[in-house]
Amino acid sequence: MFGRLRAYLDSIRERDPAPRSRAEILLYPGVWAVFWHRVANRLFRARLFFLARAVNHLSRWLTAIDIHPGATIGRNFFIDHGFVVIGETAEIGDNVTIYQCVTLGGTSPDNGVGGKRHPTLADGVIVGSGAQVLGPITVGARARIGANAVVTKDVGEGAVMVGIPAKPTLVEADKWQRDFVPYGTPCSEMFDPATQKLEIVRCELETLRKRLDQLMAERDTQQAEGGQIDEARRDRA
Repeated sequence: MFGRLRAYLDSIRERDPAPRSRAEILLYPGVWAVFWHRVANRLFRARLFFLARAVNHLSRWLTAIDIHPGATIGRNFFIDHGFVVIGETAEIGDNVTIYQCVTLGGTSPDNGVGGKRHPTLADGVIVGSGAQVLGPITVGARARIGANAVVTKDVGEGAVMVGIPAKPTLVEADKWQRDFVPYGTPCSEMFDPATQKLEIVRCELETLRKRLDQLMAERDTQQAEGGQIDEARRDRA
């Protein structure tokens, strides 16, 4: 048990430069919220729903983080700061990071039947502060949700989503394949809410420029090949 706890604390140190020791991480509200959720989830699976809710209520009061006892959470889940809400049918994979004021919310079923109504986050997902991920959607492995984004549709593996409603930005694969990028977006890129629309336009223009260069190169190649054919015909004549 202590080995698993040590590995969990070390996984947080790899994602957060602030703590100076494992003991300091033990004071994080997100760590305690995950601990209390493990207890509440066991009670929930044993159909001791009232006791599970009681533990959830205590955890919410102590940590300002509300994780429904029925939510499924994988290994090394890290909530950086508090005020996070995670719904009953949410599913979270391994090594997922969520920042403050995030909601993994549900949709209200028209037929009154609960069912799957909260999102699924695959392994390695990062959700930036203030983001809202809503409904029974799937966020692919190693995807990043930018700050204050509102996500209501499935997110592909490795995508970077920004805006309201959230749309993917054009980020090269070698950027998202790195082990971890704090705060959900590359530090060198401007995904601040005030500038994210400008950044999206800039990325689109850059893509169009590359495509135009490619088309011009293809045209030059075709013209060169056409000139060689005409010259061969003159030689035969």
